[in-house]
Amino acid sequence: MLNHVQNVSTINVSPITRTATGLHLIGDLYGCLCDSRLMLDADYLESFCKERVAAAGLTTVGSLFHSFGEGCGVTGTVVLAESHLSIHTWPESGYVTLDVYVCNYTSNNRPKAQKLFDDLQAAFNPNEPHLHRVERA
Repeated sequence: MLNHVQNVSTINVSPITRTATGLHLIGDLYGCLCDSRLMLDADYLESFCKERVAAAGLTTVGSLFHSFGEGCGVTGTVVLAESHLSIHTWPESGYVTLDVYVCNYTSNNRPKAQKLFDDLQAAFNPNEPHLHRVERA
């Protein structure tokens, strides 16, 4: 058996200052009574989400939305410079999952995330929203 010796150096690490804290807003939206295009039309939903992102003052860097066919739901993600928005619709159940996450590396993006989340939730008009707010660090 050969003996291999590796030169390993030690790195001294100082305590981490958490500069990239974040806010994760999660919604399970039941009983949505909204424009059917939001539930069924991937192109329409993508455009709508990107408009809401801009209106909230966040920055889109990419997006991908997929329709599961006529009368079926849509899944989509908008990648943000600040993190992401994801959305999934089940029109047959009037159900939507909504996920907005932002990090706060260079500025506090919490108000912008909340505006985006609130605008999207209002558009879907759920009669039974289940909402969660998670502070990330």
